[in-house]
Amino acid sequence: MSQIMRLDKYISSQRSDLSRSQVKELCKKGKVTVDGEIVKKSDAKLDADKAVVCVNGEAISYRRHIYIMLNKPQGVVCSTRDGLSPTVLSLIPPHLQRDGLFPAGRLDKDTEGFVLITDDGDFAHRILSPKNHIPKTYYVELEKPYDDSYGEKFENGITLRTGEQCMSAQFIPTDDKKKCYVVLHEGMFHQVKKMFEALSNKVVFLKRTRMGSLDLDENLALGECLELMHKEVCKIAPLFDDGF
Repeated sequence: MSQIMRLDKYISSQRSDLSRSQVKELCKKGKVTVDGEIVKKSDAKLDADKAVVCVNGEAISYRRHIYIMLNKPQGVVCSTRDGLSPTVLSLIPPHLQRDGLFPAGRLDKDTEGFVLITDDGDFAHRILSPKNHIPKTYYVELEKPYDDSYGEKFENGITLRTGEQCMSAQFIPTDDKKKCYVVLHEGMFHQVKKMFEALSNKVVFLKRTRMGSLDLDENLALGECLELMHKEVCKIAPLFDDGF
């Protein structure tokens, strides 16, 4: 289905550095073309999915939604605004900025790793919905060595000190008895930390390394991000409707 929209809305939705009034001035100066033709009226209509739009000779690729992988460092909060600490949105570079971005899910302030940033509310709702159980994998470093009983206890569902019952989770040991991986299918507040507290242990370092079957890019430094392609987003969750 064609998506018809105004030229100024098209450009400003893809370029957060250009307001509609700025687009209007650029059009008047003949700096905007659609399908190779100069367009001087910013309220001109176009098919967003087919039109080739250029500003100052630079093509603007239309993306109905954007999906960004961020390697969150410690000290950064997963919110759109905070006031006291930097937010994940402050780490998004200008060329990926657009209105409506938000973190799809949260990591604790002192937790590192994979955070999905998007403007697609429907997709975020689907991957965060408990009924979909999108797996999330965490790398964990512990204060004390774990023992061989941890695997069975995680599989059976840990009972937290508050009395809350966790769903079955996967405990993956490593050669180092203080290091492991945990795969969750739910997202209680501080859940990984609370699960180990219930086993009289303490998490000293935590990093999310995977969402669904999409791994955090190992070449992505802390604080850096990259735009995900369609096939990569599908590794987080399969297509649920034709609007994705």
